[in-house]
Amino acid sequence: MARVEVAAPQRSRNHRNLVKRNAPAQSHPAQIHEIPGLRERKKARLRQQIIETAIRLFRKQGYERTRIDDIVKILEISQPTFFRYFPSKDAVLRDVGKRGFECIAERLKSELSTKANTAERLHRLYHAMALEAEADRPLWKAVVLSGAMDPVRSPEVRGLEGVAISRLREILAQGQERGEITSAFPVVHLAEFMEALYHTVVRQWTVDLTGPHKLTERVDSAVEFFLRGVRP
Repeated sequence: MARVEVAAPQRSRNHRNLVKRNAPAQSHPAQIHEIPGLRERKKARLRQQIIETAIRLFRKQGYERTRIDDIVKILEISQPTFFRYFPSKDAVLRDVGKRGFECIAERLKSELSTKANTAERLHRLYHAMALEAEADRPLWKAVVLSGAMDPVRSPEVRGLEGVAISRLREILAQGQERGEITSAFPVVHLAEFMEALYHTVVRQWTVDLTGPHKLTERVDSAVEFFLRGVRP
C-alpha cells in the first residue's frame, strides 16, 4: 500500500505572532550573572553604610545613647531591614573587633621580623596599640561595652584572636630561648597574663571618666610590670 504523506497544516501569520508573544522571554546570558551580582553589591553597600553610620553616632553621642532608631532614621531604612543585616546594636561593632585583632596580628608579625629584644618588642607593640585607642576613645569605649573583641561574647573573633595570641607566644618563646624571659612558666600562660593585663587596663581606661585618661602611660606601666615579673 502506498504511504500517504500528510502535509503539516499551514499556520497563519497571526497565529505565529500570537505564539511568539505568549512564549516565555529568553534571558540574555549576561543578565543571568549580572543581576545576582548587582544584588549582592547593593546588600554589601548597605551593610557597610549601617556600620559607618553606627560608628559615627557612637563617636558623636556615645554607644549607650545611640539607638537602632537613630541609625535607621539617618539611613532612611526600616528596623526590619536593619535586623536583616545585624541582630543587635552590639553586632554592628563585630567587624571593628575583627579588624582590631587583624591589626594586632599584623603588628606582632612585624615585630617577629625584627631583631629587637623581648622588652623592646612588647613596649613598642603595646604602646602603638594604646596610641590608636587613645586617638579614638569613644569608638573603643563602644567596642569594650559591646564585647566586640571579647571571644566569649563574640565567637566570630575567636579565630583572629587565636592568630594574634599564637604570634605573641612566639615572641615570648624567642625571649625564653634568648634567656630574656623566665622558663619557669609555659609560654601559653605568659601570653595569657600579658593579654589579660593589657585588656584590663584598656577596659578600665575607656570607662574611667573621672580619672587620668592617658592610656599610653597606663599601658607602658603594665608592660613594664609584666617584664619585671617574668625576668629570669
